[in-house]
Amino acid sequence: MELPDAYISVTEALHHGAIDNEAAVKIHWVNAEKIEDSETDLDEVFVGCKGILVPGGFGDRGVEGKIRAIQYAREHKIPFLGLCLGMQCAVIEFARHVCGMTDANSSEFNPETKHPVIALMESQQGIVKKGGTMRLGAYPCKITAGTHTEEAYGSLEISERHRHRFEFNNDYRQALTERGLVIAGTLPDDSLVEIVEVKDHPWFVAAQFHPELKSRPNNPHPLFSKFVKASLEN
Repeated sequence: MELPDAYISVTEALHHGAIDNEAAVKIHWVNAEKIEDSETDLDEVFVGCKGILVPGGFGDRGVEGKIRAIQYAREHKIPFLGLCLGMQCAVIEFARHVCGMTDANSSEFNPETKHPVIALMESQQGIVKKGGTMRLGAYPCKITAGTHTEEAYGSLEISERHRHRFEFNNDYRQALTERGLVIAGTLPDDSLVEIVEVKDHPWFVAAQFHPELKSRPNNPHPLFSKFVKASLEN
């Protein structure tokens, strides 16, 4: 694995979650670019893995590999946690392989896609000078009752930190939710999707924000704690 320090906040949050479950976590790094080839046997790649996490990032490098990993986690009922880009890839994967939108993508990666399930916020469209224009910092989030997310937080109102530009495309909310995608969290006014889950899965949660940034050894982030718990039970 190249540059694991780039994900230090994520790895530390995993360790915090493990401590909260009186366990230890062993991280197996997977280079997403190396599993993009459909001939790569994911049974061998993920042998022994009890949970799969896809972290945030920028650009299209390794995206198809991340989507393959998410599909594997969804179809094999392996606990999954997606963070920022990981959430966006989860939406793309679901649209492609559950909803039949075979070319579904983010308009960041393919501006010509017929199904831009992830797209620029309306306020971002047309911006050329992008410095400092992302959705940054803390935003409130309204949690959907009865979800894994509510169970994790123990609350219907939270606040989390963001750093991204592209969003879940609301034009596809109905089509995806009709097939089993769960909108587990939104902005209080319901204008933006913040968290998604998958029905009939032991634990599949993906968040647009960066929960790792709020995790501490003496106060593990609830999503990481519950992700580790679900992985232990897998």
